[in-house]
Amino acid sequence: MADADATPMPGPAADGHTPDRPGIRAVAVRRQRRLSVALVLNVVIVGVQVVAGIIAHSLGLLADAGHNFADVAAVLLALLAVRLSTRRPTAARSFGYHRSTVLAAQANAAVILAITAVIAIEAVERILHPSPVRGGIVLVVALIALAVNLAGALVLREGGGELNMRAAMLHLAADAVASLGVAVAGAIMLATGGAQWLDPAASLAIGALISVEAIRLLRDATDVLLESTPVGLDIQEIAAVMGAVPGVEDVHDVHAWSLSSDVRALSAHVVMAGHPTLEEAQAVAEEVKAAVAQPYAIAHATLELECETCIRPGVDPCAMDDLAATEPAESAAHPHAHAHPHPHPRQHSH
Repeated sequence: MADADATPMPGPAADGHTPDRPGIRAVAVRRQRRLSVALVLNVVIVGVQVVAGIIAHSLGLLADAGHNFADVAAVLLALLAVRLSTRRPTAARSFGYHRSTVLAAQANAAVILAITAVIAIEAVERILHPSPVRGGIVLVVALIALAVNLAGALVLREGGGELNMRAAMLHLAADAVASLGVAVAGAIMLATGGAQWLDPAASLAIGALISVEAIRLLRDATDVLLESTPVGLDIQEIAAVMGAVPGVEDVHDVHAWSLSSDVRALSAHVVMAGHPTLEEAQAVAEEVKAAVAQPYAIAHATLELECETCIRPGVDPCAMDDLAATEPAESAAHPHAHAHPHPHPRQHSH
């Protein structure tokens, strides 16, 4: 029948229209300021840890610096995502620039894993062939890093659980734990005058923590790029909710995916009950979109409305793998196949 396309989201819509949501830009500006503060704090502590690690011959400090460098990248990604979320889509980027942060995250995860591998190799070498470590410098610098990371985490902490800010905050909190581990190792070495193996052991533990974070980041980025169903979304449940809306006879060919970590999109075929007018069908479509927008955080929904289902026994013209084989033959015999030369003009409501 027709397509119904809407964008009930707090940011630029895919057609270039931006919903009038007071306060959205102000929130983005405040988040940029807080992320900038956290970024500066982490850049400073990375520099201090690298210099101190070289002076003290501490691989633990250098590994912690690598972990903090990973946080610098994470905060940069978060800052970029906030800034890009305020930009309007263009004709060439109809969904905006959400995927650019995903690509950056994937590249960042690969770099972090490479750095971690280098640190692990050096740590094993240090365990086999210990070298003197100045525990006092290690302890002081690690405590400074602990304070800075806790301060950064508090700066980024906010209510509501916005994924972008939450991820950056968790990175800094994990760094605080890593710095605490280095500080404990430094204190033991300072108190005993030995136990030099603790420094490379601490670097191995920190490397393992970095690797876990990097692998998770790589997995999440890959899921978004593969347009996997977002974690926590049940397609059958969403279809049932949409099908329960008055005026809907059936819902099929439901797809849900992510444009970024916190922007979800959905498409579906919705069969109208009876043969409603275009205006009546559009009203039902608005109710369907409202039924899934807030409960499932669907930022962009595209619905194809049908008077009769496109599903026939044994053949599903809505499936992409069947379309190429069936469309040429079906289009001549059935002008209302999946290609849908509609009896009414297509309309998009926003």
